[in-house]
Amino acid sequence: MGYFLFVDESGQDHNASPYEVLAGIAIEDREIWPFIQQMHGLEEKHFGMRVSAGELELKGKKILKAKVFRHARQLEPFPLEERRDFAKSCLLKGNTGVSPSKQELTALGQAKIAFVQDVLTLCAQNRVKAFASIVDISAPRPAERTMLRKDYSYLFERYFYFLEDNQTAPMGVIVFDELEKSQSHILVDQMEKYFLQTTPGRARSSHIIPEPFFVHSDLTTLVQVADLVAYIISWGVQVGPMKTPTRPELNVLAKQVCALRYRASSA
Repeated sequence: MGYFLFVDESGQDHNASPYEVLAGIAIEDREIWPFIQQMHGLEEKHFGMRVSAGELELKGKKILKAKVFRHARQLEPFPLEERRDFAKSCLLKGNTGVSPSKQELTALGQAKIAFVQDVLTLCAQNRVKAFASIVDISAPRPAERTMLRKDYSYLFERYFYFLEDNQTAPMGVIVFDELEKSQSHILVDQMEKYFLQTTPGRARSSHIIPEPFFVHSDLTTLVQVADLVAYIISWGVQVGPMKTPTRPELNVLAKQVCALRYRASSA
């Protein structure tokens, strides 16, 4: 038995995001395919079709942006079946360039929000745990690129404690959203130095495989879930010294994400 940590980021482009968030979700290997199948079922439930198989990437900045919530509030909530039909019609019209109706735009906004709520509920039901490193966008950045960034090392630290707390002492695999090739090489080199040349890294390599996998986020369901978690934390969670106001419309989703948080007993 092993665990996979699917990792993605939010706010690294500094495009109005209040925080940079590096987030990961950990799931047991035998739960991955059933989880993915259930995710596909949620797409059908809320959109009437598999949207991730087409042009709609299930990323936070696409389906949880402020405009989606404004559209969702235009009209009273639709019943599920009516909402699904309107949402599907809106998506199909978007592919043909035909302007959707107010009902269709409203239903699609409501469907996106309901979909994310159900995804986070699915995470809880499948014992998925969430991890995150949060950095203020104004924080200074080190010029040295040979060493692993602290937000990565902190994330790996929490993942290590999670694996260590598990009675079966499983090994952990790390899966990243694919970066530009040169950036991927840099990250691989940094991780190698961390896990093989530092005392904390060598200790944590007893549970974490030092070499990561890279995947296309638009083709990998669980990396997209990690992106949703990162986005919600960046815009909707306020803990510790975080002072930037959150977006109130994300409160329900933020509470769901916080409920997935792993709390170490070995730290």
